[in-house]
Amino acid sequence: MSDGVVSLTSCNTPLLQPVWDGIREHAGARAAPLWGACVAFSAHVLLSALFLGLDALGPRAPWIRRYRMHGKPISLRAWLRCLARISWKYALCVLPVSACMGYAQTRRSAAQRERAAAPSLLVACSECLSCLLVFDTFFFVVHYTVHRNPWLFKIFHQSHHVNTHPFALMALDSSMVELASQQVLAMWSTMVVGCHPVSEILFHLLNIWLAVEDHCGYDFPWALHRILPCFGGAPFHQAHHQRVTGNYAPYFKHWDLIFGTAINM
Repeated sequence: MSDGVVSLTSCNTPLLQPVWDGIREHAGARAAPLWGACVAFSAHVLLSALFLGLDALGPRAPWIRRYRMHGKPISLRAWLRCLARISWKYALCVLPVSACMGYAQTRRSAAQRERAAAPSLLVACSECLSCLLVFDTFFFVVHYTVHRNPWLFKIFHQSHHVNTHPFALMALDSSMVELASQQVLAMWSTMVVGCHPVSEILFHLLNIWLAVEDHCGYDFPWALHRILPCFGGAPFHQAHHQRVTGNYAPYFKHWDLIFGTAINM
């Protein structure tokens, strides 16, 4: 009888429960104010390094060159210079802003950790998608406004458009104000949706990957925009960098299609 109860209980356990239990066990480390920003920065650099490796293999691997959307890949020296620029901007601006937001969210995080159950996989995916849509919407509004105002563009966004041929790491190569605002917008999106901490972590990881993929300079057949046409992907965003106007949404296409700002390469 007891075996039957245990079996039934295990069947009703959410698939993500072990993940949530692990997060709760390490709640002290996760509550550290700089934890999120440091993990996000490290994840972005590691993912970008994968595409740097593809750039290095390109001359000896024709199949890699076939999927590259533009000519000469980024050199290691230029990549490291970009990493240095991003690092000091994070140290001076993004990390302090993240620390302030982390202290402000201490009470909210403590209440979230009291949840014993993890969300179902369906709920986690729906909450993650909702966060992406909220982030995408407000990013589109801000991005459109900055591009239509020459003063705002020059002060806050022009540094991101120095390279007309994007590479993965340059997704973070922006002004300090823009980097901090993107960090705030990502955290604010999860608060608007009110999602479970597991869904929040999934959103941040997916957000990082999509930013890297948008700037990677490769159009692989397994890229997300090939599987889900609602996403713009690397070709959509490269057109933005080459023409400077149009394709203002970071991930989805619908706002640019609705407002007539969608462009092709």
